[in-house]
Amino acid sequence: MAINQGLSHLSDHFLMVTLVFYFLAVLAFAADFAFGRRSPAAEPARADVPELVTAGAAGGTPVAGGSAAGGGTAGTVGAATGPARPGLRDASRWVQAGLTLTVLGVLAHIAGVVTRGLAVHRVPWGDMYEFIIAVTCVAVLFFLGLMIRYRPYRLGLFFMAPIVIIIGLAQTVIYTPAGPLVPALNSYWLAIHVTAITLATGTYVVAAVLAVVYLVADRHSRRVAAGLPVRNGEAFRLLPSPERLDQFAYRTVVFAFPLWTFGIMAGAIWADEAWGRYWGWDPTETWAFITWVVYACFLHARVTAGWRGRRAAYIQLAGFGCLLFNLLGVSLFITGLHSYAGLS
Repeated sequence: MAINQGLSHLSDHFLMVTLVFYFLAVLAFAADFAFGRRSPAAEPARADVPELVTAGAAGGTPVAGGSAAGGGTAGTVGAATGPARPGLRDASRWVQAGLTLTVLGVLAHIAGVVTRGLAVHRVPWGDMYEFIIAVTCVAVLFFLGLMIRYRPYRLGLFFMAPIVIIIGLAQTVIYTPAGPLVPALNSYWLAIHVTAITLATGTYVVAAVLAVVYLVADRHSRRVAAGLPVRNGEAFRLLPSPERLDQFAYRTVVFAFPLWTFGIMAGAIWADEAWGRYWGWDPTETWAFITWVVYACFLHARVTAGWRGRRAAYIQLAGFGCLLFNLLGVSLFITGLHSYAGLS
C-alpha cells in the first residue's frame, strides 16, 4: 500500500511536541533540585527496605533507632513499619509540573508512534529510527509505572534528560522518512520478534539509568560514612537510598529478561522461516546472545551468590553495553544478515 504522507508528517509533528514536553519536564525536575524545598512528608524513607524486613523478623531483632522489634515501644513499631509513602500531592510543585509534562509528552509520544504505524500500514519499528522512537516510548511508560508504584519522584531528572538526548538525536541524526519495509522484514514475525525486543530494550534502558544513579548515590553514601567531604549533599538526600535504587534496578531487569529471552527465541524461529536455519551466529544474533548471557549472569549472581550493590550494578551495565553495541555498532557498522535494520 502507498505511504500516507499526511499521517507521516503528523507523526513527525507529534514527536516534536513530545520532545518539547520532555525538555520542559527536565527543566521542571532540575528546578526542583535547585529551588524546591524538601518537606518531611515528601521525603522518601531512607531505610524503609531494611525497616520493613526487620519489622517482620523474630522478636529481639534490632531495628533502626536502636530498639528491638519484639520489645520496642509504639513509636519504634511505627518506625519499623515505615511511614506511608508520600503521594503526588506531597511532592513539590516542580515535581508535579515535571510529572504532568512527562504524561503529556508520553501521550504525544504514543500518538506519534501510532500515526507512524498507520502511515506505513504496519507495526512502526521497521527501521532504526522507528525502533528508537518505540524503545524510548516504552522506557518512559515503564518509568512512569515505576513512579506510580514506588514514587521515587526525584529520579525524573536523571531519567528524562537522556531520553531527551536520545529522541533529539533520533529526530536529527538518524531520522528516516516513512517508507515500505524491505522484503526481508515483510513478515508477521516482525510484530512478534521485534515487539518483544523493543519492550525489553526500553525496560533495560530504565534499569541502566537506575544502576548509574545507584553507583553515584552509593559513592556519596560511602564518602559520608567515611567522614570525607562531599558536594551537593542536599541533592543526594532527596534521592531514594542506594538500597532502594539497587532494588528498583533488579526488579526492572527481572521484568525485562523474559521479554529478551522470548525475543531471541522468536527471532530464531523467524530465521528458520527466512533463511532455513534457527541460528547462524550472525553478528546481531551473536551479540543478542552475549547480552542475554551477561544479564543471566547478573540475575544468577544476585540470586545464588547474593551479589548486590556495586558488583551487581557493574554486571548489569556491562549487559547494557553489550545491548548498545548490538543496537548501534553491529546494526549500523558491521555487515550481516541484519544489516537492513540500520539506516535506510
